[in-house]
Amino acid sequence: MINKLSILDVSPIIQGGTVGDALKRTVDLAQHAEQWGYTRYWLAEHHNSPSIASSATAVVIGHVASQTQSIRVGSGGVMLPNHAALAIAEQFGTLEALFPGRIDLGLGRAPGTDPLTAKALRGERGTHGQNFPDQLDELRKYIDPSYGNSRPAIRAIPGEGSNVPIWLLGSSDFSAALAAEKGLPFAFAGHFSPTYIVPALNLYKSQFQPSTLYPKPYSMVAVNVIAAETDEEAQYLATSMYQMFLGFVRSRSAPLAPPVRDMAQIWTQQEKFIVEQQVGSSIIGSKATVEKKLEQLIAATEVDEVMVTAYIHDHEARLRSFEIVASLMG
Repeated sequence: MINKLSILDVSPIIQGGTVGDALKRTVDLAQHAEQWGYTRYWLAEHHNSPSIASSATAVVIGHVASQTQSIRVGSGGVMLPNHAALAIAEQFGTLEALFPGRIDLGLGRAPGTDPLTAKALRGERGTHGQNFPDQLDELRKYIDPSYGNSRPAIRAIPGEGSNVPIWLLGSSDFSAALAAEKGLPFAFAGHFSPTYIVPALNLYKSQFQPSTLYPKPYSMVAVNVIAAETDEEAQYLATSMYQMFLGFVRSRSAPLAPPVRDMAQIWTQQEKFIVEQQVGSSIIGSKATVEKKLEQLIAATEVDEVMVTAYIHDHEARLRSFEIVASLMG
């Protein structure tokens, strides 16, 4: 049995749907997730994508938290180089004040978009992935002025003393090593970077330095999970995810497309290979198939928690997929 499951969402915009529709579906899924026993519900920051409605991540987190009662809500993640550390401290300090004990701050260093859009987001600040560790330290000082033994001249109000849990997110060994050095929990983006799941998590655990808040490592892996009544139905639903990743390969992002019976009519063999490499850790199938593969993933990674995401066009089928996964929890 699986002890802890959580959900990663980007509020997918479907073909023929609107941003408002996508956000309503996100709230509905979060409310169901709370009833089904999921631990946390995270929203991801992406920009300049017609298939994603969670760009203003802190705003969506606040809305979801206001429409639920107990489930933790957070970012999976906020791309810190896109923002001033002070602004993030204030935003998440405000969220924590509004929803005490329910907010998580997951941080990533990638832009979550294309270079031109990243430049528009960052302006003249000159932030980039290489100075992410410095930004992280700056943010932590705003939230906890005792961090680093120096009181900042600028205070984050709200934010200061909020003790919002900070997670580092990554798809390689960079953030794994940084999370270990700083004694922070770590979440690996296995849903689009399957190759490095085990090496990154092993590095994190082997190099972890205990901290006041985290005396031992705490790890999570995100994975695409699409469940249905049969393996065949799940594979059919998964073609929406394949089409989305195919759009990334072709640099032609579009709203989430309906499933199709034959992907061979849509992609070339080379494109199929590339997409399947990106989503190679995906777990697709019936309840029995999903349970077996999830248990294999947990055995291989020894993670404390699994975060599932699902790009499914039909909302009722998406709800049913998460319901099936939730039924596997101990």
